[in-house]
Amino acid sequence: MNAPRPRPALALRRYAATQASEVHDFHQIVLGVEGSMEMAVDGRGARIDRSGAWIIPAGARHDYWAAGDNRQLVLDLPLASLAVPERFFEQARCIALHPSITRLVAGFAPGAGVGQSHECHRFAWQAAAHLCGALMHDAGNAAFPSKGLDFARIDAWLRRHLAEPLRIADLAAHCGFGMRRFHQLFNDAFGETPHRYVQRLRLDTALTRLADPLAALTDIALDCGFADQSTFTHAFTKRFGMAPGQWRAGSTRTH
Repeated sequence: MNAPRPRPALALRRYAATQASEVHDFHQIVLGVEGSMEMAVDGRGARIDRSGAWIIPAGARHDYWAAGDNRQLVLDLPLASLAVPERFFEQARCIALHPSITRLVAGFAPGAGVGQSHECHRFAWQAAAHLCGALMHDAGNAAFPSKGLDFARIDAWLRRHLAEPLRIADLAAHCGFGMRRFHQLFNDAFGETPHRYVQRLRLDTALTRLADPLAALTDIALDCGFADQSTFTHAFTKRFGMAPGQWRAGSTRTH
């Protein structure tokens, strides 16, 4: 029997005034929707409202509480579920959200639930891919510890060039490293090889494109860097458990 594929989960939650604590084996992003909440991760505390979010690495203890009415959009990200560099979760932190991300959060919040249906899982995948893409775009403006690769800049470059063949040697040279050293640094920063990360990134991007009913599957395949629709369909089905057309039909029918 094949092991279940790691997949993101999305839920809209309200927090109580009573302090509670959690630790989990997946990364988590808590995005403010309404009201505000207090959170402390590994002893570092901050309040978030609709203009902020907490980035919580797997294994980090976090304490939380809230006074008054509040709603938060909680995104659970198991390892290897979405294309997000591992170093993005290197440390817990509270971040300010760009207004465009705030609008995304407000748009996805009403559809977030705790159901176990295929429709809920599809919605969670698609919303998570949109949100993580927006957060990574915004990460290019943030300051990260200056060690290893500038993962936010490389992620942004890859997203802009998805339609092109991936030439690791060119990317390594662009970053000023030899191939062997670049592979090592990339694995350290992203948690997997360049080819595996780009494949995941292409499929995440395709997932968001499927929300547009007017976008042809062939165009999505080529724009995301697949040789043809057949190659795209095979990779998509292997990752998500159904063909792109089936995914779109289910998402359109439900949402």
